[in-house]
Amino acid sequence: MLLRWISGCTLFIWSAVVWAISPYIQGESVAGGSVQAVASAVEGKLKNGGFKVVGKYFPKGLNGMGIVVATDDAMLDEVGTVGGHAILGATIRVGVKADGSVGYTNPDYWYRAYFRRGFDKREGAVKALQARLERTLGAGKGMGGDETASTLTNYRYMIGMERLDASKSLLREFDSFKDALKTVRDNLAKGTGKTSKIYEVVMPDRKLAVFGVAMHEVSQGDGEWLKKIEMTQSLAGLPYEIYIVDKDVRAPHARFRVALAFPDVGMGQFMRISALPNQVIETLGSVAGVEKKEVESAWQ
Repeated sequence: MLLRWISGCTLFIWSAVVWAISPYIQGESVAGGSVQAVASAVEGKLKNGGFKVVGKYFPKGLNGMGIVVATDDAMLDEVGTVGGHAILGATIRVGVKADGSVGYTNPDYWYRAYFRRGFDKREGAVKALQARLERTLGAGKGMGGDETASTLTNYRYMIGMERLDASKSLLREFDSFKDALKTVRDNLAKGTGKTSKIYEVVMPDRKLAVFGVAMHEVSQGDGEWLKKIEMTQSLAGLPYEIYIVDKDVRAPHARFRVALAFPDVGMGQFMRISALPNQVIETLGSVAGVEKKEVESAWQ
């Protein structure tokens, strides 16, 4: 009986480890130099691997660090079929550093969170994408912490915090997809809220769009808050997104999005950026054309 109990406990622990999924995968290093040169080398690898590079980002305050953003046609088809919040899974992000190190988003992790209960039907496509990324960028160890597969299906950091479909993620409703798209594009082009566009992926036939947004505010910009939680090794967690589903402009709630991207951050670290969720909603609300007082009212 004792042996059976020990064996059962061992199997349980082993299963938990097996099902622990990391948000990032360490890729093969490239030649070091300037971070721009490293990003260009990774861009070349991605293009040779059949991926389309849609943007690059070198956050202020993170010297020698950057992110290369790409898409994959096969996975975009899956994203479009699922629709809704799954548009957040339109891109693959690769963190690069001047020393030549590379780390990229793990499809198995992120698509479980964005496809949710629809993941099982698309697991084959996710595995195919992962295999292509491994051939293109290398397949090292997992990085950035981990979550279980079951947790990712309806992820939230802790009880009472927001999930992917939180009502607070809605920034503004427009009369049409066309109007929503024009407003977001125009405001990003103007740098509204001290922002700029890193990339955009638009599926007009599905009335879906997602934009990568750089936030440049001096005290709470992307580089600053990432350093505060000591997570520069998980650089591919950036950038933040604003997205459109039909007539609605949304942004994933920061208590969901930041926790999903950095699952190994403790509560003490998160408290260092306790003001960030409100700032994100205010900043991206301005990109959606929402007046500041309307944003403040929505959060009271």
